[in-house]
Amino acid sequence: MHIRPFEPTDRADIADICVRTGDNGQDATGLHSSDGLLPDIYALPYADHEPELAFVADNGERAVGYIVGTGNTRTFAEWFSAEWWPTVAGKYPSDGELERSIIASAHNPERMLIAAVDEYPAHLHINLLPEAQGQGLGRRLIETLAAALAERGVQGLHLVVGTGNTDAQAFYRRVGFTELASNEGGIVLGMKLA
Repeated sequence: MHIRPFEPTDRADIADICVRTGDNGQDATGLHSSDGLLPDIYALPYADHEPELAFVADNGERAVGYIVGTGNTRTFAEWFSAEWWPTVAGKYPSDGELERSIIASAHNPERMLIAAVDEYPAHLHINLLPEAQGQGLGRRLIETLAAALAERGVQGLHLVVGTGNTDAQAFYRRVGFTELASNEGGIVLGMKLA
């Protein structure tokens, strides 16, 4: 398997991976009224907004993992609110408590602005299918994105991981992230790039 830059033909694979790992690392297929909800919030807008910061793990046939990110969370949140979300929001009725919560967060992209956003302005989303895990691909994807961000002069990178996703928390700490903050909704982890 190899890491390569995102291509527009990877969109369907990225959406599929996002759903199949969207429930704290487990399959979220059928969990919401539409399987398009999670990728339309947590994956595809990043690939569209800054495709040069999107990379995939390719098994020779398809993408089996991806990392997407933004170099400037403030700018991304403004773009998401003004341009992205209005074009997709109508596809998703807010059925159910979980779905209402996810849609409410999409309507409030300022939620992305963590307290340390000036020190850690970039953020990422990463997912690997189960068959691609445990092979060093997650580390390589993070290293690839971190290098691309460092080339742009970005000084710090952050992410939010669910409090129940202990495997992911351990992985992020192994690759160099440290805890910046936490609450019942998640743990904010950061990594200095410069």
